[in-house]
Amino acid sequence: MLNVAVKAARAAGAIINRAALDVEAVRISQKQVNDFVTEVDHASEKIIIDTLLTAYPDHGILAEESGSTHGNPNADHIWIIDPLDGTTNFIHGFPVYCVSIALQVRGKIEQAVIYDPTRNDLFTATKGRGAFMNDRRLRVSKRIRLNECIISTGFPFRKGDNFNQYLRMMGDVMQRTAGLRRPGSAALDLAYVAAGFTDGFFETGLSSWDVAAGSLLVTEAGGLIGNFTGESDYLEQRECLAGAPRIYGQLVGILGKFSKFASAGDKAAVRSAVETLSRERASDIEEPETEVAADPTEGSESKDAPF
Repeated sequence: MLNVAVKAARAAGAIINRAALDVEAVRISQKQVNDFVTEVDHASEKIIIDTLLTAYPDHGILAEESGSTHGNPNADHIWIIDPLDGTTNFIHGFPVYCVSIALQVRGKIEQAVIYDPTRNDLFTATKGRGAFMNDRRLRVSKRIRLNECIISTGFPFRKGDNFNQYLRMMGDVMQRTAGLRRPGSAALDLAYVAAGFTDGFFETGLSSWDVAAGSLLVTEAGGLIGNFTGESDYLEQRECLAGAPRIYGQLVGILGKFSKFASAGDKAAVRSAVETLSRERASDIEEPETEVAADPTEGSESKDAPF
């Protein structure tokens, strides 16, 4: 089954790479504000579904663009597909996007493929048999100090996203780490945690097709994945946290209060902090500009000037 998924992912990647040669000619439509879909997404999804159902006609399909309209919706085996994760990057020619395919068997992810067509990087995992990148065994980062770590995330972009709360989350993480990154493809972000390229990842608003394959890569590489409070029920909860075990635990300590599953006291404290931030931002926006007096030395050289 993993080999069939790899075949499907590579076929989809070939479609994506051909389209990337002339991305300005690709037809684009908008599902909602800042959420795009292209003819490439649909073509990629079609060839993946056709490949999988040709091999396993009795299996079910859950795909980002077509949902559960294909395959057997009552099957024990469900393929979870994101045909082009990072569509916004793709339509701008920013080369960070991938194909993500996972097999869920009776509610558990058992096979995973993430394929990056721009680098020809193939990430695979089978439950109980490890995670690999181009046949190289993957292990999560060995770092244990958060201040030495790079953490990846996704910024809010949908209507209704709590922007000010995300600012608080990012601020709390940024002050405690070596850096925060936003590549723009959650599936690749998780693959990179599995490979040890980054030490952790967090994001809200994700769907199962964004995280299904990456979740198995992370756990098979020795990492942990769950929601912001550290519970393993994350696939349908729209909040995801992953990382090397020691880093994961430290991130739970920082992000747990922002979880929908946080205690009432933590939620109240977060609301208060977010409301304060909102007032400060509104004040900054509304504050009139003051005229700055001209510097009498501007335009003249100073003998003490360093340049």
